[in-house]
Amino acid sequence: MITFRQYWRQSATYKIFRVFFRQFIDFVTTFGAIVVNGAATLKYIVSLQIKPKELMDQCVRFGISSLPITLSIVGMTSIIVTSQVASEMVKQGGGNFVGLLMSLLIVREVGAVMSGFAIISMIGSSLASEIATMRVTEQIDAISVLKVDPIRYLFVPRVLSGLIMMPVIVVIASAFGVITGGITTAMTTELGYRAYFDSVWLGIYMKDLGVCLLKAFCFGGTIALISCSCGYQASGGAKGVGLATTKAVVWSFVAIVIWDLIFSIAFFF
Repeated sequence: MITFRQYWRQSATYKIFRVFFRQFIDFVTTFGAIVVNGAATLKYIVSLQIKPKELMDQCVRFGISSLPITLSIVGMTSIIVTSQVASEMVKQGGGNFVGLLMSLLIVREVGAVMSGFAIISMIGSSLASEIATMRVTEQIDAISVLKVDPIRYLFVPRVLSGLIMMPVIVVIASAFGVITGGITTAMTTELGYRAYFDSVWLGIYMKDLGVCLLKAFCFGGTIALISCSCGYQASGGAKGVGLATTKAVVWSFVAIVIWDLIFSIAFFF
């Protein structure tokens, strides 16, 4: 005779509940690990326990190596938006404000967000898979045996490089996006380069530039911290490395969107 408990465990409701419960536990565990690792990393950064050579290596990796793909994504996004917006604005008599619109769009949103997505895809996944591989092959355990704190050795240079290099990347990518928008406008409409670039500065204020840099600073640190933390939690061999990398990418994308929402509410509502 089947008891109520056995019947309950065989039901679809129980299975769905178990899935959501496991997801919730995984969320709490991952979020807690990110907070703890972030606090430990911040402690080392504030106390200036940083190795310059390792920091420079990670800055080169985070900034220079990712710049081509970042410029490509931001530039193509700018071209796509401009090609659709510029001609319509010229038809409606707003051609003199195309540069203003594109500069606002790129500086406030496209430059930072698209750069963040590019960094997640290239650098964040790489950081997560690298540290996850070190975890499953017991290299991190070996580092701990040598009385070296893995947080200081692995997290500090990577997170600090994200904090330093992400604003630089966003500034370069945003400038590139504005320029490609001007070139596209001149090629697809009768509006010239001068009219476009004369209107670029009409709606850009120091507040917009400051928010853009602050947003990029938070994006860089968040991407590096989440990627390192997810890789640090990996287990279970090659499958665990894949799962950790996937989790790092998903969490980073969600974190970027949440950060962007927070900045939009705080500064532009």
